Amino acid sequence: MTRDWQDLFITGEGGRDGSPGDSGAGTEDREQPEKKQRFFRRLRDNMAKTRVALAAEVQATLFEGDVDEETWERLEEALIMADVGAATTARVVAELEQEAEDGSLVGGEQLSERLAELLAELARTGEGRIDMRHEPTVIMAVGVNGTGKTTTIGKLAFHLHAELGLTVVLGAADTFRAAAVEQLAGWAQRAGCEIVRGPEGSDPGSVAFEAVKRGRELGADVIIIDTAGRLHNQDHLMGELAKIRRVISKQLADAPHETLLTVDATTGQNGLRQAKLFSEAVRVDGIVLTKLDGTAKGGIALAIAGELGIPVKLIGVGEALEDLRPFDAEDFARALLGR
Repeated sequence: MTRDWQDLFITGEGGRDGSPGDSGAGTEDREQPEKKQRFFRRLRDNMAKTRVALAAEVQATLFEGDVDEETWERLEEALIMADVGAATTARVVAELEQEAEDGSLVGGEQLSERLAELLAELARTGEGRIDMRHEPTVIMAVGVNGTGKTTTIGKLAFHLHAELGLTVVLGAADTFRAAAVEQLAGWAQRAGCEIVRGPEGSDPGSVAFEAVKRGRELGADVIIIDTAGRLHNQDHLMGELAKIRRVISKQLADAPHETLLTVDATTGQNGLRQAKLFSEAVRVDGIVLTKLDGTAKGGIALAIAGELGIPVKLIGVGEALEDLRPFDAEDFARALLGR
């Protein structure tokens, strides 16, 4: 069932997980199934554009008429149109076709259920959680302008503080855009956390350095560094990311511990290319896939996981705080197919 925020993080002993005490624990346990069902319904509703386009074709393909060569061709076309990706689609359809021919799958219901399972298996790649056992844990956020990176950082900081009880420091290393710093400052106030920033146009590496330094002084649990949005083909800016990583590591030898790349789902296959080029410039540990509510190309999550082996860890399906959610492969696959 749907992952919650506690499921997303690897935590250590001694309360670093920010989990609540015994008081009221029984009530919380009873509320979890209903809460998770609400999350799934919201995910399914907010992915309507992808779901309507794909589910209708899957229904027509697998439930109507005989299963033949045309069935598999139509299914391939439907998945590719949803931006699952040609290579990923070919693997899924080939396995589904083989199991159908073996007689292990009979009828549209079994075929559709197995399709959801195969898509979920593809989406589960690498380490899907974020390791929070470092003291402090340093997260670096990267991505192209307009993907929702700064908003994602703000929402993540809010959930870390409000739901896990962790102290967070934000580093405004996007020093080229005053609006980005102000936006992050607004989120810092909303999330109840401190922000470190420098003068407009100052060296991003120095801001990142000072943010980590301040976080250590405060004994913060998490430090999140916002970096300037950049196009994946801007070599000098991509090189700057590597520099920021080196500067951060001078404060903490193994930091940053997690690098999250924000990808706009509406860009489809271009998002896959962005993920590929960013991962060549810096180590990318996970993907935040945003704007899934505004696209019929939600299958890009599967293409990134299947073709690049980079796990999707967070998804954004709307503007509200609760619309940033930990990625759940099974829920996502079922929401894609309208199941």
